[in-house]
Amino acid sequence: MRIESRLLAELEGVGHGFFTRRGGVSEGPFATLNVGPSSGDRPERVAANRARIAAMLAIPPDHLLTARQVHGTTCLAAAEPWPLAARPEADALVCARPGLAVGVVTADCAPILLADPRRGRVAAIHAGWRGLLGGVIATTVAHLSSLGSPPGDLRAAVGPRIGARSYEVGPDLARAFEAAEPAYARFFTPRHGSDRLLFDLGGCCREALLRAGLAAAHVELLPGDTFLEEDRFFSYRRSRLRGEARFGVQLSAILLRG
Repeated sequence: MRIESRLLAELEGVGHGFFTRRGGVSEGPFATLNVGPSSGDRPERVAANRARIAAMLAIPPDHLLTARQVHGTTCLAAAEPWPLAARPEADALVCARPGLAVGVVTADCAPILLADPRRGRVAAIHAGWRGLLGGVIATTVAHLSSLGSPPGDLRAAVGPRIGARSYEVGPDLARAFEAAEPAYARFFTPRHGSDRLLFDLGGCCREALLRAGLAAAHVELLPGDTFLEEDRFFSYRRSRLRGEARFGVQLSAILLRG
């Protein structure tokens, strides 16, 4: 149910987890550890699933914070718990309060967890292609830097997401990424006999972290393809290709220990 980054697990005083779809109470298309309050799942089941994750992180359920994600670049600081129903709109959260976890929900997009172990700050980023192209990674690293956490001191892990063999996109998207940063072109692989390309979302996220100032040795790219591994992950694209109107989302979170 829980996947950990070797890099982040080595940090004293930092807890984290990239949680799969296993180990919850939801049923049907949401089976079983769905944490999406807007997914269409029964609210009490979503609450129970989030409480299970909070328990694994050794915090109260209301100390597990997520935002209403819109594929944008807004990064907010979390200092106090907020109600799930009144969560703010953002695609990245930072936190310096021990015992308060910040997280993101995903179903193909890349979850990215960051930590400054020296100064006691953590962050969670939701990075789909829109947010990545818009600069959500650079925005979050800049936010942490403005608080006193130099990019070179940050550790980051890019969690399970749709894989490079599964993410088919059109040429317009490849051109948009190349226009934003020529180095991104190498993360698009042409498909034989087609104008379609395969996009390495995880590799591009890693490149964005390096360009934001993180050291290569401080960035870990975890394995896992949400599209292909149905038994472990929810996938928006897989559900849509099947004509399924509803799907669940998994959660990734990080916190400073008390």
